[in-house]
Amino acid sequence: MAFSRSMRSHSLSQPPPLAEKISEDPITSKTAQSTVTCVYTVSIAGFWRKVTILWCKNLMNHSLNISIHSLEGEFHNSCKIDLKPWHFWSKKGYKSIDVDGNHVEVFWDVRSAKYSSCPEPYSDFYVALVCDEEVVLLLGDYKKKAYKRTKSRPALIDAILFYKKENVFAKKCFSTRVRFDERKKMHDIVVESSTSGPKDPEMWISIDGLVLIHIKNLQWKFRGNQTVMVNKLPVQVFWDVHDWLFSTPGTGHGFFIFKPGAPESESDKEESGHGGMESDSGSAYYSTRSSSNGASQDFCLFLHCWKLE
Repeated sequence: MAFSRSMRSHSLSQPPPLAEKISEDPITSKTAQSTVTCVYTVSIAGFWRKVTILWCKNLMNHSLNISIHSLEGEFHNSCKIDLKPWHFWSKKGYKSIDVDGNHVEVFWDVRSAKYSSCPEPYSDFYVALVCDEEVVLLLGDYKKKAYKRTKSRPALIDAILFYKKENVFAKKCFSTRVRFDERKKMHDIVVESSTSGPKDPEMWISIDGLVLIHIKNLQWKFRGNQTVMVNKLPVQVFWDVHDWLFSTPGTGHGFFIFKPGAPESESDKEESGHGGMESDSGSAYYSTRSSSNGASQDFCLFLHCWKLE
């Protein structure tokens, strides 16, 4: 699948547009690397900017990349942090980035960080971006330690998590963790499939240990969508696993979207001019909407599941 995405930075009076395409670089079994990408819109020096947090891990490397896009959107300022197991000294540190003439500081401490199967830690860490003595973006649960170390105050305007994109590699069982609501708990998502053997292909999607979607005869239902309830919250699930079934093993991935909220009605789609997810020759797109107050009320998890032989 090939996706493209663009976002410009805007002043606080005009938050960035939210209708975009998702991009994905080609990945082969030789370059298999688990990645988690979180894209935020962050208020920095009076302007909304796109900030990309990229966690990467393979057999040899583990790193964190932070990119802050310029107002023009044509280039960005970034820093890379090596988190290799034998580089303990790099698991706590500080770097400075110049962003359009603004001094942005990056502080991190992942010495005690806990990980599951993905390269992004889920507890006991912090990563903080500071500008003008304000913590404009704070990741992790060590919030008190972050404020103490940076000697900065919390942001007046909260950063907005726009979307999360993850590449997962496994033989048949793919798992991740996500928070559909920043004020509520993390949820465990597992996608399991059986695409070979004497029986017809099947797929199971479970959240917090409960199988909420079971697809039989997957060869006929390799694309689809369904709305499920997670703690009384509707979550839309979209899937496209064409490449699992009809491509050379290891060359294609299953694509999943998890989006909290009820589906739009036809009238809402016409008013917004967006039609949700469409598939065309293996490509998929997803459009989100902005709320009446201009801030994003939408979040999507984009999950790319690569089968290992």
